[in-house]
Amino acid sequence: MKVIVVGAGAAGMMAAITAAKQGNNVTIIEKTSSAGNKIKITGKGRCNVTFDGDIDDFKRNIVKNDKFMYSSFMNYTNNDVVEYFESLGVKTKVERGGRVFPQSDKATDIVNALKGELTRYNVKILYNTSLEDLIVKDNVLTGIKTSIGAYEADKVIICTGGKSYKSTGSSGECYDIVKKYGHNIIELKPGLVPLKSNNKICKELQGLTLKNVGFKITDNGKVIYDSFGEMLFAHFGLTGPIVLSGSSLLNRVDNVGEKFTKNSICGIIDMKPALNLETLDKRIQRDFDKYSNKEFKNALIDLLPQKLIPVVIELSGINPDKKVHQITREERIKLVHTIKNIEVNINGLMPIDIAIITCGGVDVKQVNPKTMESKLVKNLFFAGEILDVDAYTGGFNLQIAFSTAVAAGKN
Repeated sequence: MKVIVVGAGAAGMMAAITAAKQGNNVTIIEKTSSAGNKIKITGKGRCNVTFDGDIDDFKRNIVKNDKFMYSSFMNYTNNDVVEYFESLGVKTKVERGGRVFPQSDKATDIVNALKGELTRYNVKILYNTSLEDLIVKDNVLTGIKTSIGAYEADKVIICTGGKSYKSTGSSGECYDIVKKYGHNIIELKPGLVPLKSNNKICKELQGLTLKNVGFKITDNGKVIYDSFGEMLFAHFGLTGPIVLSGSSLLNRVDNVGEKFTKNSICGIIDMKPALNLETLDKRIQRDFDKYSNKEFKNALIDLLPQKLIPVVIELSGINPDKKVHQITREERIKLVHTIKNIEVNINGLMPIDIAIITCGGVDVKQVNPKTMESKLVKNLFFAGEILDVDAYTGGFNLQIAFSTAVAAGKN
């Protein structure tokens, strides 16, 4: 059987390998000059290849259409991904938050392992070749049209990714192509993307990384996202894992653009999420006893990062030159609340081109969740980010790519 896979990313390579293992004649067409472009930049070049956990962890971290993923995930789990790459000589390790990385910290090891498998199973790759149309008659696919000519095919698997990181080849043209054949495309939005803020503290604190902090996003005071982990201040606003994950919920808020304009969206940072108000107050009292004769501005060095201290002092409204023993109980309580509630207005999402993933895509109601075959066009399959399934950071999106790719390749 002749199978054509469109796209040589994570999903495309895994789908091609799986289809070739079934004894099929497989060709990949790739619009750029290399394979695995997006894998190479994931996890800051380290590649968070999957996660360490179970089906419940997986479902909890999928923002949309987790039920659609059940069958393909159970058929090819995160443990299968780890075992597969280990069998190819890529040792893995588990880091904070259950994130799984190659032991070498090199994303290229993942890419090279997959490329080695493509060679092993005689998968042909046509580089610098883009998909221009499908050849469909009476809702049955018989081939594709490309920038270098038409090709017959018994089956076609589309793994072209989303619309984010255009430099890797994911520019979104395939959405328009499959839409011509009746597929509904759920609105495309940036996912796992930094948040914009014009709050002056972002520029004052740019470059400061905060670990083990709480982060909430509120809409007119209502909490729409609440997480814990690592974040980073930047000149444009906020970024880092817990911020990026929050963006994938924020982008789905009704009339969010209007709410950005009205300044009704807020990010709230809790510097000490492990301590309740009373416990934090006692901790501060101990520090105040220790530094009772010092000026207030010099009494928080055990509690907060140096760069953050002037900002917290300003937000607390306490005179930085005041002696610690002169600080009133009311002022101390205000300090406690400030440390647990640093507010940063959010006034936008960074553009989709720098988003890690695309939210939206091919409507999964039109795709068989067990086989990834289109319900509208026979012999047409989908895998990976082109589907309307997305997740938080932590290796979950690559797991979606691998699980859907194996389902498509096997079927």
